[in-house]
Amino acid sequence: MNYFRFKSLLQKNGWLTPAYVGVDGNGMIQYLSDQPPQDSITTESVLGFALPGFQNAHSHAFQYAMAGLAENHPAETSDDFWTWREAMYQCALSVDPDQVEAIAAMLYAEMIRHGYTQVAEFHYLHHDKEGKPYHHLAEMGERLVAAAKTAGIKITLVPVFYQRANFGVDFNPRQRRFISKSAEEYFRLLEASKEITHQHDHASLAFSVHSLRAVDLNEVIATFHQGPKDLPFHLHVSEQRKEVEDCLAYCKKRPMQWLLENLPVNERFHLVHSTHLDDNELQQLAKSGANVVLCPSTEGNLGDGIFRMKEYVKWGGHWSIGTDSHIGINPFEEFRMIDYRQRLVTNQRNTFEGDAAAYLVNEEIESGRKAMGIPYNDHFAVGQAFDAVVFNSESHLVANTSERNLLATLLYTSDSSRVMGTIVNGKWVVKNQHHKAGHEIKMKFNRAMQQLKTR
Repeated sequence: MNYFRFKSLLQKNGWLTPAYVGVDGNGMIQYLSDQPPQDSITTESVLGFALPGFQNAHSHAFQYAMAGLAENHPAETSDDFWTWREAMYQCALSVDPDQVEAIAAMLYAEMIRHGYTQVAEFHYLHHDKEGKPYHHLAEMGERLVAAAKTAGIKITLVPVFYQRANFGVDFNPRQRRFISKSAEEYFRLLEASKEITHQHDHASLAFSVHSLRAVDLNEVIATFHQGPKDLPFHLHVSEQRKEVEDCLAYCKKRPMQWLLENLPVNERFHLVHSTHLDDNELQQLAKSGANVVLCPSTEGNLGDGIFRMKEYVKWGGHWSIGTDSHIGINPFEEFRMIDYRQRLVTNQRNTFEGDAAAYLVNEEIESGRKAMGIPYNDHFAVGQAFDAVVFNSESHLVANTSERNLLATLLYTSDSSRVMGTIVNGKWVVKNQHHKAGHEIKMKFNRAMQQLKTR
């Protein structure tokens, strides 16, 4: 057993102060108390506040290679999500498996540094540069799982069924690396991915269709009903106004309306963005038990729009966060954007009732774990893996803050410089801003970027 002593540790109902945590050789919590253990020989004393490691519920790892490269907007031109996609396709067609692994390892190491300890990788870069399946169907998925192991993050691999360019429109050549032509073909990919994740303790599996516009609607229904009955189901929906208009023109239904009417939407569903919803859709979604996955930094970067969070929360809706294209990676920045953009559109400060910081963290952890397919009891519990992000308790502002105001001070004022480190399975992966495998990860990433010559 290894023991830690933290100044405080955050549970759903508040701070445990001080906090003693005993972890066995597998990284599982066996002791959790505000009293020191009787049998402890050595205890690592940490001048920090331990928060549960965050879940990043939506990631396209390869897109980290293009972060910041689509921000030059020539005069007198229109630049939106649909033009941004052309830059994304160029990136997708450029990378080989070694480069994808190097890019993902660097990204995941940065996630760990910022306090994420698990990522749902919404993975649709399946085939080679010509669009042909690799001999090993899950080659690219295996590289992502390997990258996560190198970085020390837990991964839920979400192989994505991607079939079309738009409603009723065949895929275009720039999407050729993404395509499964049928549900049967997708299920073969999913099975190959399952074999990979079952070989690794740090990996699990979910399944997905990319979006209603990217898969035949009958195949969307078939994929869910014929797919695994015990795994989370992820789906983009209603991200762009054009998507809503195209769906209306194609099937006389709005995307979320179609989804709610044609599938048994429940707590297994993790619906990414859900930006453009009418009143009825928003209320039905909140009552369904499904989870919205919000990606505020990417949604802002792409000009998607603003999810109606204040109303959704009022109706009891659940949500988690993701970093999507990875233009931003800090979970606290995502939280602040969720809150502040509601304040800007409502001209009121009380987006959430009561302790806003506690609500944001508690909801993200509980729903984020659902997105990963792992159970939730409390932020930390005996028998549960010890995954935590630790903030410096000696930092000037928090050192002079009462426990009542501590979490809000951390969430609303902190940047990554206050993170002492991140613990996964009871071991420091990042400590004092230094990743244990950081040099190797960075060298391979640098080599990949030099080969690509896109930056």
